[in-house]
Amino acid sequence: MTVGIAGAGSVAFATAAWLEQAGHHAILWSPSGKRTRRLAAGEPLVARNAIEGSFRPGTAADAADLAARADVVLIALPGYGHKAVLDALAPHLRNGQAVIFSSHASFGALYLGTKLAARGITLPIVAWGTTLATARQADLTTVNVNTVRSKIDLATIPEDRAEEGLRLCQALFGDRFVAREGLLSIALSNLNPQNHMGIALCNMTRMEHGETWGQGANITPNVGRLLERLDEERLAIAEALGLQVRTIFDHFHLSYHVPRASISEMNQEMHRQGVGGTGPATADSRYATEDVPYGLHVTAVLGDLVGRPAVLHRAGVQIFSAMYGRDFAAENTLLTDMGFDRLDLDQVKRACRTGILPAHDGAPA
Repeated sequence: MTVGIAGAGSVAFATAAWLEQAGHHAILWSPSGKRTRRLAAGEPLVARNAIEGSFRPGTAADAADLAARADVVLIALPGYGHKAVLDALAPHLRNGQAVIFSSHASFGALYLGTKLAARGITLPIVAWGTTLATARQADLTTVNVNTVRSKIDLATIPEDRAEEGLRLCQALFGDRFVAREGLLSIALSNLNPQNHMGIALCNMTRMEHGETWGQGANITPNVGRLLERLDEERLAIAEALGLQVRTIFDHFHLSYHVPRASISEMNQEMHRQGVGGTGPATADSRYATEDVPYGLHVTAVLGDLVGRPAVLHRAGVQIFSAMYGRDFAAENTLLTDMGFDRLDLDQVKRACRTGILPAHDGAPA
């Protein structure tokens, strides 16, 4: 199959390398137009470590070009870029295609499903709880792939196309997917925001000074306990909704293949094995600019909706907003444009089954 990837960062590069290695064809679209120039000029994409090889994915000029050439469109860019990319893609997607969010953020699948429904288009829209791989770009043709995940949670909207979405992902990426109980489960399955909050909060001066520092090594016992308490808030929300989601202990065990222990001990073992990664070397990091508005804030909103306030998540949004001098909650334009604050729990549940938001002022046209 031909998979059009919206995005050209580290996850997009790693995903393209995987697809090319597996016998599919990837096409990369850089919304800014800058990140695929060298590939478009004929240089190969080089992957190292967990994926090894030199590949030649295609490149797309714009959203229309990507949609026209792809059997499947995969969204692989930070959450703050989703709305603009979905707005660009929605007029060009067609019946017979599918869309995969790698990974899903802030109910973007509902935003897209509603825009497509206005055109009379219904596609399987697959939401992943996390990405295929963890990776860092060495430059604009090279990606260092730290790990390829053995398990990825997914859900598909509308729900009557769930089996189709699962089969598609298995055909493209192998038998690594765990079907979850709908989009709400996936909204509570991405652990990056809560983990990145604790890591960035406790290592902010390293980020601001531009230091090179081991991320796993610096998840010390106190930091690990903070991550565990954040996880308890997320799990309480899932329990209130009657959902089964992966724990933080499952996440590190399945993603990095280390024995279950305390979160600090698991990360120290990752560091010893050389898969602990390096932390951000700038405060202008997605750990804050993406994960706070499009992750932490969403979990806090869901906590309020079900009567299980996510106190630490909400405090994280407020603390990071104070540190950065920004209103991170207000920066989540997806939730704002969907009028999410006007929906009750029954409306949210129904939308997560059908893939379409109820009619209300401000719904995407």
